Amino acid sequence: MSVAVVGLGVVGARVARQLTSSSIPVLVHDRRPDVQLVTAQALRARPIDSAIDVRPDEISVVVLATPSGQSSLTRRLVERGVSVVCTSDDVDDVRHLLDLDDVARANGVSIVVGAAASPGLSGLLVAELASRVDVIDEIHVGVHGTGGPACARQHHRALAGDAPGWHDGRWISRPGGSGRELLWFPEPIGSRDCYRAELADPLTLHWAFPSASRISARVSATRRDRLTARLPMMSPPHAEGGIGGVRVEIRGSRGGERRTEVAGTAERTGIISGAVACAAAVSVLSSTLPTGVVVLGANGLPNGAILDDVIKRGITVFEYVGSGA
Repeated sequence: MSVAVVGLGVVGARVARQLTSSSIPVLVHDRRPDVQLVTAQALRARPIDSAIDVRPDEISVVVLATPSGQSSLTRRLVERGVSVVCTSDDVDDVRHLLDLDDVARANGVSIVVGAAASPGLSGLLVAELASRVDVIDEIHVGVHGTGGPACARQHHRALAGDAPGWHDGRWISRPGGSGRELLWFPEPIGSRDCYRAELADPLTLHWAFPSASRISARVSATRRDRLTARLPMMSPPHAEGGIGGVRVEIRGSRGGERRTEVAGTAERTGIISGAVACAAAVSVLSSTLPTGVVVLGANGLPNGAILDDVIKRGITVFEYVGSGA
């Protein structure tokens, strides 16, 4: 069975390349005909005329690597009996995707929500660290860098939005750009000032780890980023950002003692997202994921195997082990 990749930007092109390198037949679609043609020829993939032009008997999974607004197309694909891997990190879009659980179950397919760097890898890292504690009380995510232009615009809007968070059994909303905290990412990123932002990680992580009493997410930003967040972008975004990073910190207890565990990665955001989306698509193909909405990191999923696949695709995961002092 084949995988269709819709959207051939920084993330989608890498997903298609990773899949073809794994000898999986790939179909590609992009709203830009020239990009679609070049990518199809380079990867020996078959182009399709429309994102909805898929047949369940031919295509098992569709990876959506388009800009935000994936919920509507996802519903249409699911109703046709096709599983979908979504890379959206827009809060409203993710909310709508999570609401499609009953639709996906009724059609016997899977919707992987948040198969990118953040959300996506963040959930896999939490699941990996969860084995170090008996109980998880808090989950805190830090994000640095952006992927392609659409990701950069989303990052810009996130600092001006309302930051969702899960706090002692209820949802809270705080202003984006507030709550400054110095977070340390793996080198070469190092320390960065991070702020609350309109990020989707609290939504997906609460779905995956409902017992955690506090969940937050912050994004790195400069003073200029914060001052201009409510204005149009002053300069066009780069074709691909520099080194990005995801940092996950969990707090809990083991044997009655408080524990804090930290892990993260430093790599171009597009590369991270491409590896995670590809690994999720492979898991759907191998029928190791349940029907309905799937959030990476949730209990009962083969999170270790998926994370191993991500690592094999070139993503190095670091764990903070202390100074040894």
